[in-house]
Amino acid sequence: MDRRVFLKASAALPLAAALPRALAERSEFNPRPGEWRGFEVTARVEVLKPAGVTRVWVPVPVVNDAGQKVIDNGWSGNARLAQLLHDGKYGAAMLYAEWPAGAEQPALELTSRLATRNRAVDFSRGGGAPKLGAAEYRFYTEATALMPTSGLVKKTALEITKGARSDEDKARQIYDWIVENTFRDPKTPGCGVGDIQTMLETGNLGGKCADLNALYVGLARAVGLPARELYGIRVAKSAFGYRSLGAGTENVTRAQHCRAEVYLQAYGWVPVDPADVRKVVLEEKEQPTTLADPIVPPVRRALFGAWEMNWLAYNTAHDIALPNSGGARVGFLMYPQAETANGRLDSLDPDNFRYRISAHEVAA
Repeated sequence: MDRRVFLKASAALPLAAALPRALAERSEFNPRPGEWRGFEVTARVEVLKPAGVTRVWVPVPVVNDAGQKVIDNGWSGNARLAQLLHDGKYGAAMLYAEWPAGAEQPALELTSRLATRNRAVDFSRGGGAPKLGAAEYRFYTEATALMPTSGLVKKTALEITKGARSDEDKARQIYDWIVENTFRDPKTPGCGVGDIQTMLETGNLGGKCADLNALYVGLARAVGLPARELYGIRVAKSAFGYRSLGAGTENVTRAQHCRAEVYLQAYGWVPVDPADVRKVVLEEKEQPTTLADPIVPPVRRALFGAWEMNWLAYNTAHDIALPNSGGARVGFLMYPQAETANGRLDSLDPDNFRYRISAHEVAA
């Protein structure tokens, strides 16, 4: 049986012409808020070797903020049960589907429509930002399983921010330290793990976005700055021509990317992405370059305070217990997950745990 179910909707946004596609050559990287862009993102999951009861969890975008508006989500497939579920702590959403033992060719498709626009903080104008309550402050400064905020993490954070006079100074000093002392490691599977204690203990500060941006968030929290990671996926090319900062085709199956935000009293939630600075250093040219290469400083300046929103955010959750799962918690929910009677499938192997994610631009 093939069903299509409406999961969520919000007020429609005004129609707007699609913005120009990525430029043929790089231009100065300087994202600024503009018109909304619409995207339709489809994740199709197939379990090739079902055994016993088969279960699938697909992340669903729920973030609504200055740079993203979720319009609706819908699903189709042959599951016996499919429902929208939420993580109880962070509110992360997932489409949960289940097939009974003996089911043949389990398949599920999730389609999400949303709108995005670039984000940028004007640091010349402070004040007026919504204040965090005491409970929110505690929530966004607490430790997680992979991001402790005491011991070596706190010691490192205090050393980095020594002499800082404001929360903005602390946030910038941590950002600069990440950019200058870490590196993107192409051998890291997927987006990395985010085990910042091990990174600091071993001195191996290499990894990908889930490692480097987790290190930013953990260090910020350790000195009392509310911070969070946002887990998502790139959905389009960069309008500034940076090949490494966009999705090259409509097939975005391997384009997952997480970012970070830090809360500053004068500005509210400030977007940052030191991991993408290191990505430009490693990947933008055929041979790795350095922070001094002319292509890097504009990106480094912009990614403290701005994001190009050719990317969507799913959630901000850590240490998630998948509902109805017999397996371990997942550090974050950015990839489809599946389990059979033989255990959890490898979410980083989309060719064998078959899933494909596609994205294309539509009217906003």
